[in-house]
Amino acid sequence: MIRPSAFLLFHSFKTPLQFSARQTSRNFSSLRPNVFASSRASFAARNARTLFTDAAVVARPSQAEAWKKFAITSATVAGAVVAVNVFFNRETRDGLSLEEQSYLNDSFKYTGGGLVLTAIAARSLFKSGFAIRLMSANPWLVLGVSLVGSIGTMMGAMHTSPENAVLKHTFWIGFNMCQAATLSPLFFVAPAILSRAALYTCGVVGALSYVGATAKNDTYLYMGGPLLAGVTVVALSSLAPMALPLGMRGLAVAEAISLYGGLAVFSGFVLYDTQKILQHAKMAHAGVILRDPLKESIGLELDMINIFIRLVQILSMQQKKK
Repeated sequence: MIRPSAFLLFHSFKTPLQFSARQTSRNFSSLRPNVFASSRASFAARNARTLFTDAAVVARPSQAEAWKKFAITSATVAGAVVAVNVFFNRETRDGLSLEEQSYLNDSFKYTGGGLVLTAIAARSLFKSGFAIRLMSANPWLVLGVSLVGSIGTMMGAMHTSPENAVLKHTFWIGFNMCQAATLSPLFFVAPAILSRAALYTCGVVGALSYVGATAKNDTYLYMGGPLLAGVTVVALSSLAPMALPLGMRGLAVAEAISLYGGLAVFSGFVLYDTQKILQHAKMAHAGVILRDPLKESIGLELDMINIFIRLVQILSMQQKKK
């Protein structure tokens, strides 16, 4: 679950070293073997056996109750969209140019295509038993292989020229396959939780993308530096339980930073990446850089994956408390 974006106003002006550090930190943020804690618990519960208890009886909600929950969820998402727009978008631009609209739409098409490809591949790997083998493997081995595979294919997809379409799309498919491999254990979680998390993710990303697209030029581009610092803290808090002998209180603090801090950081990345795409659309139209919506889509895809993972964890924790 590797994840990518920039220090300064113009993304194209940063040095390769800065770019690599930024992308690597962002990828580390969700590379955590304990991100599948809820998956492990679900797997254990499914395979637990006892001679003293009967299987729990689960009552399915009626169709009316299901539609009621769906309506409440949809209203919550719609209300969040309106609230975010009112809070963040006090000053808006007149409208997007045709070039900006086209570039933004193409970037989101690649984002959606990558997520669909990742979901299908992750489900296939889960059904083949790959998820069980992954969860039983050495966590440091999983971490290392995930980093090498994901960062390597991501860098290949982002740095290959758009004119070399075949190689660029090959790297892009490889990147999504790496995401699918590390996300496959999430299918141990209840489908209802995954569906809700996916719906909430679409609502959050949709609202923030709209805010970023309609805000005045460069309103959120200044967030590159603070977001880099934030994602570094989230990455370190994610890796701390693996490397440091933390007590229960320390583990709880590290988990909270990784979970809720990561949710805030990657929500900020959605705003930043959306305005970065619009900035690059202008530069591509002026001939300063090549038009490359596939490259732009990787940042948004990783934002959505990170938000989705954290929402799954939050919803799973809430379910256990009931």
